[in-house]
Amino acid sequence: MKDSHKITRRSFLKAGAVASMAGLLTAAPAVSATAASAEDAALEEENCLFKKAKYIFLFIGDGMGDVQIQSASFYKGTVENDGAVVSAELNVHKFPICGSVTTYDSTSFCPDSASTATSIATGYKTESGVINMCPWTRDVPYETIAEKLHSQKGYRVGVISSVNIDHATPAAFYAHNASRNNNYAIGSELPQSGFEYFAGGEFIKVDDGGTKENLHTVAANAGYNVVTTQAGAAALKPADGSKTLIIAEKLADGNSMSYSMDAAPGEWQLADYVNKGIEMLDNKKGFFMMTEGGKIDWACHGNDAAASIHDVLALDDAVGAAVRFYEEHPNETLILVTADHETGGMTIGYATTNYDTFLQNLTKQTVSFSKFDSEYISRYVAEQTPFENVLGDIKNCFGLMLASDPEATADNKLVLTDYEEEQLRTAYAKTLAQAPSSQSKMTQADYELYGTYEQFSVTLCHLLNHKSGISHTTYSHTGAPVSIFAMGVGAEEFKGTFDNTEIFHKLAELTGVQ
Repeated sequence: MKDSHKITRRSFLKAGAVASMAGLLTAAPAVSATAASAEDAALEEENCLFKKAKYIFLFIGDGMGDVQIQSASFYKGTVENDGAVVSAELNVHKFPICGSVTTYDSTSFCPDSASTATSIATGYKTESGVINMCPWTRDVPYETIAEKLHSQKGYRVGVISSVNIDHATPAAFYAHNASRNNNYAIGSELPQSGFEYFAGGEFIKVDDGGTKENLHTVAANAGYNVVTTQAGAAALKPADGSKTLIIAEKLADGNSMSYSMDAAPGEWQLADYVNKGIEMLDNKKGFFMMTEGGKIDWACHGNDAAASIHDVLALDDAVGAAVRFYEEHPNETLILVTADHETGGMTIGYATTNYDTFLQNLTKQTVSFSKFDSEYISRYVAEQTPFENVLGDIKNCFGLMLASDPEATADNKLVLTDYEEEQLRTAYAKTLAQAPSSQSKMTQADYELYGTYEQFSVTLCHLLNHKSGISHTTYSHTGAPVSIFAMGVGAEEFKGTFDNTEIFHKLAELTGVQ
C-alpha cells in the first residue's frame, strides 16, 4: 500500500503540473514562462515529498576523522579569537544530521582508500587496494552510484580531487581495476565514463612509458575539453553535451594540487572547482558531484597537523559552496560530508602539555612538510649544510628555536628543551646521512620516530605538534569510525550508526536507481 500511495501521489502531482501548464498556455501564450515555473514548482514539491535527491553533493575528506575536524575547529577558533580557547563553527557543524560510519573492508579493520571508496560508491566490500571489483577473485566489476545516476537518470556527474584525478578515491567513482596501482589503465577509464566534469591534480601516469597515447590526448579524443590553466578554467562556460577535464595549473608533490597552506594568493582551491562544477553541471535533470579533500590524508600520513588543519578548512570552504547552492534549491538538494577512513591516529592532547593545548603555536608553521622537503631539505642534503646554519629556517618555517636564541624567553612555548634539541640534531644528522627508506629496511626505533619520511621534517612537525598539544599514533590508516554530516532532502536517512556500504544504498533509495 505504501508504494501504491506513492505512485498515486506522484501521478497526481504530475497531472496537476501538466494541467496547470496546459491551462496557462491555452488562456494566454504570453505567460508560458509562468507555466514552466509552475511545472518546476510542482516537480520540486514532488522531489520534496518523496525525498528525491535531484542535486547531490558528496564530500569525502580522505583520512578525515573526528579529531581532524575538531582540531580545525579549535584552530580556527583560537586564531580568530586572539588565543582564546574557542571552537569555531565550521560549515559541517551547521548540518542538522550527523551519523557515525564504520570503515573496515574485506581484509582489514584499518582499510585503504580504494576499498573504502568502493564501499561508498557501490555498496560492496572489497580488499584493500582494489577498486570496484569483487574481493579474492577480482573478476566481477561493481557499478558505482555515479554510473547508475548517469545512465539511468541522466544526471550529469562531476568528480573533483585535490590529489591526482585518478587516485584511489576519485577513481572509485568511475573506474574498475584489481589494483589501484594500475595507474594508466585506471586513468584511461576516466574518458570512458562519459562524466561531464573532472577537476583536480594530474594523472599519476599520464602515459604508459611511450607505447600508448598521452591520457590528455585520450580524453580530448573522447570529446573532453582538457584545460590546464587557471585562466582557461575560469573562462569555461556550460554548454549542452560539454565534457570538461581541468588539471590544476600549479602542481605540487606527486603532481597533486598544492596543500592549502602552500597555495599562492589567488591559486584555486577546492571551493573554486566546486563553484565551477556547479556552473558546468547545473541542469533540470539533476547532477551528482563527488569532491575529495585528498591532501588531508597525505598530511596525516606525514603527521603534519598544520597542513591537515588547513586542508580540512579548505574542504569545509568547498562544502560552503554547496550549502549556498542548497539555499537556492532546498527541496531538491542533498549534501553529504564524510571520510573514507581516518589517517594518522590523530589526538588532541599530549603527555607533556597535560590538559593544555596551544593550537595557536601552529600558526607559526608557514609551509607544509612536503614544501619544506623540496625547498629546504633538498638543498641541505646537497650542500651538507651544518645544523647551526639551518636554525633560521627552522624558526621562520616552524617557529621553533633553541634556548640560546636571543628571542628565547621562559614563557615562550616554542623554545626547545635540551631533550627536544637533541632529538632534532639526531634527526638532522640522519637526514644528511641517508634518505628515507621503506619500513622493512629500517630499525623499529627509526620507523617509530620518522616513518618513511624525511627524518628532519617529520621531527620538526612532531615537536611543533607536541608543543601545541597534538600527537599521532601512526603514519598509516586506522580503524576508527568516521562521521557523516547530512543536509537537505533525505538527510534524516543518514542519522545513527551504520556501515559505509549503506551510504550507497541510501543514495540509491533516495534517487530511485536500480
